[in-house]
Amino acid sequence: MAMMATNLARTGVVLDTHYLQHDTGGHHPESAERLQAVYAMLAECEYRPHWRRIAPQPCTTDDLALIHAEGYIAKIAATARRPFASPAGDTPVCERSYMAARMAVGGTLQAIREVWEGRLSNALALVRPPGHHAEAARAMGFCLFNNVAVGAAFARRTLGARRVLIVDWDVHHGNGTQHAFERDASVLFFSSHQHPHYPGTGLFTETGLGPGEGFTVNLPLARGYGDDEFNALYRQLLYPLALEFAPDLILVSAGFDIHARDPLGRMRVTATGFAALTRLLMDIAARSCGGRLVLVLEGGYRQEALAASIRAVLGELTDQTQTDYQALANQADTRKVDYIRHRCAMVHRRFWNCFAR
Repeated sequence: MAMMATNLARTGVVLDTHYLQHDTGGHHPESAERLQAVYAMLAECEYRPHWRRIAPQPCTTDDLALIHAEGYIAKIAATARRPFASPAGDTPVCERSYMAARMAVGGTLQAIREVWEGRLSNALALVRPPGHHAEAARAMGFCLFNNVAVGAAFARRTLGARRVLIVDWDVHHGNGTQHAFERDASVLFFSSHQHPHYPGTGLFTETGLGPGEGFTVNLPLARGYGDDEFNALYRQLLYPLALEFAPDLILVSAGFDIHARDPLGRMRVTATGFAALTRLLMDIAARSCGGRLVLVLEGGYRQEALAASIRAVLGELTDQTQTDYQALANQADTRKVDYIRHRCAMVHRRFWNCFAR
């Protein structure tokens, strides 16, 4: 990790070799080779002078306890004494996975802190294992600890953020993140995901519970949505919703498995689409929270597609490229977009003025 950048860089990237030490065994889609491909791209990337590395530290158990149950934390910690274990059927670990998972949360928290305190404008946390499926007391979907959920709770309770927007564009619904905040009106969770698909949650009608009702917004999408449709939906639904919510910080569960070539999804997004979504979120952040935006890696299982997509995202974060998301949105299949927009508005118009018009 000898990559260097100018001290004037305003974008941070979390990188660390600990993330490569989480061994999921042979032929598992969530492998170290994912990040190895990304790190190799970063070493040659033309945007390198415009970002700087964030060196992570492991999070504490108190940090994890913001979201996770004490007994569950101890259960995952115990795997460090075994060469191979499986806290969930689809989530194998090795003796180094617990430290990698603590470093993933720690890297996320460090990125959030640096952006919150103004040392960076935005950040990208290239961490693993991923996190958005992890429940308070359950590993699942390749996830051990919920990086973004702990990050949002940390921003609220430690840094003083009043409202946090979490955007999840992974092909799989972020069940763990939704459940962590479904009773919390200080965190707005917005998810677009393929449905039906793993883990089976994320219906339009899942809107939150009690004081958090209305602060969960799900867009369950049929297979085949591409760059144009994603950007149209985010422009028409997320943009006005985010401005009405007025967050202090925006966190993104950035899953690149909506890529057209990803083996675990059936969406049609390309690197251009990811660049446009990033630019759209940067515009929302500039209007609502002083530009404070942190993306955290979730899925993405075709190595070359993942690397190319992250390169495109970095081009936007560093302002070396400026993709026109509105031009993409204007080319969308209006039938697909109008159906989702109508269903979402029908459910949420009683909660949000932007959907009541």
